[in-house]
Amino acid sequence: MSVHKGAPALLGAGTLCAALLLSGCASTAPHAPAAPAGTAAAAAAGDSRPAGAPPGAPHRVGGPGEPASSIASAPVPASRLPGVGPATQAFVPDGTTQALVVTGATADDNTSTATLYEKGPGGHWTASAGPWPAHNALRGWTADHTAGDLRTPIGVFRLGDAGGRLPDPGSRLPYDQDDEFAISGTGFSGEPLEGSFDHVVAIDYNRVPGRTPLDKERPLGAEKGGGVWIHVDHGGPTQACVALARESLRALIRALDPARQPVVVMGPAPELAR
Repeated sequence: MSVHKGAPALLGAGTLCAALLLSGCASTAPHAPAAPAGTAAAAAAGDSRPAGAPPGAPHRVGGPGEPASSIASAPVPASRLPGVGPATQAFVPDGTTQALVVTGATADDNTSTATLYEKGPGGHWTASAGPWPAHNALRGWTADHTAGDLRTPIGVFRLGDAGGRLPDPGSRLPYDQDDEFAISGTGFSGEPLEGSFDHVVAIDYNRVPGRTPLDKERPLGAEKGGGVWIHVDHGGPTQACVALARESLRALIRALDPARQPVVVMGPAPELAR
């Protein structure tokens, strides 16, 4: 039975298998269209995409071939997330006061670290959970993700929907419990994938927000991949997702608060430091 707890009325088969991971960690289908970027409604919702960008577009930081700035040794202004430079911070919506920062050492690393930050009334960002060890895609990161490239998208993306095969662990986000989150097969190191989707948080890359993570609509087209989630770590790199240890993910799901407009800020450290 699928219960998408807390989803607005207008917002929004068989078992998932390892082949489903080819374009992300799952495939992602539609609800009422989001307000176009650049409109008053989008601005009111805190949409940080550049004007004219399609729904689900990556909030890109720099681009292929652009030089990456090194991480500055000077103290980070309290108004910026630690490790995040001004160009990246500019993509974090003004109304966001909760951000999961996921960083890898280089563009080709498939291990990373995730820390949840919260912004206080004075505008200061402080760590509220983590740091947690994480896995990302086998080949690392990319600012121009395509289906099957085995890289995790770089950017700032909203976190608004959760779900999984197991019951809700205490989410304040809409949570869809569904047997379709079951998965079998083995990962890149031969590790079993079973249980990887017991709990997931959908990353709003190439998806329509407000629906179950199982939603299959891809506004940017199938070639840009989709189904990019934060899910249970199976002990190895992913196709495109971010994976956390089970209890870390459960803690994250309980902590994420839709009133705080949570986002994930993810990529290699030199890129995020721009």
